[in-house]
Amino acid sequence: MNIKELAKEYKYKIETHAHTFPMSPCADFSPQEVIEKYANIGYDAVVITNHYYRYSFSGDKKEIANKRFLDDFHKAEEAAKKYKLRVIFGMEIHFADSNNDYLLYGIDQNDLDILYGLTFTDYKTFYNTFKNDRNVILQAHPFRPNMVLQEPELLDGIEVFNMHPGHNSKIGLAAQYAANHPHFIKTCGTDFHHKDHQGLGGILTKTLPKDSFEFAEILKSRDYLLNISGNIIIP
Repeated sequence: MNIKELAKEYKYKIETHAHTFPMSPCADFSPQEVIEKYANIGYDAVVITNHYYRYSFSGDKKEIANKRFLDDFHKAEEAAKKYKLRVIFGMEIHFADSNNDYLLYGIDQNDLDILYGLTFTDYKTFYNTFKNDRNVILQAHPFRPNMVLQEPELLDGIEVFNMHPGHNSKIGLAAQYAANHPHFIKTCGTDFHHKDHQGLGGILTKTLPKDSFEFAEILKSRDYLLNISGNIIIP
């Protein structure tokens, strides 16, 4: 099967890693603006993976912090109705024991109550408490400066291709590391924050997931392609 045939079969474009303002203060665009940008370049779904960090809570109690997190997601959902674009729930989470970041899929807003408290603990405590058959836990951009490789048995995989132009994620090392761990799920994402960066990464799928749990199942199936600015890679 050639590339054109693959593109016809894996026809749905999904962004796996995108941030919105104000929940991710480092992002430049509101949820509505992010959705419009992705609709304009022909994406079918965007996973909103806003930062869920203890220091981003600004001292807010759980209920207030989680409401702020959900507000951005729901605004993206509402904006997406205009474009018939699917918005999928995810997050980029951080723990007290390192500078590492992790991408979570196969979750919903009911998980926020337990996740809030776990951000103040260490990664192993989080993994042993939270990991289940429905979710997928990946280490985001694991080869960036100040990151530490997590124990492979405590991960479902890694974000191999983090396409954020402002960071050196050493994707060559990430690809080599992933190849040496056959059980890993391998993903590609833009890590969208800034102007003109939309659509630099993502995946291509045969079906369009209706929610985060279906998205996690696609990742676990390994039946998808990696999409780097229109260049197709078979993971």
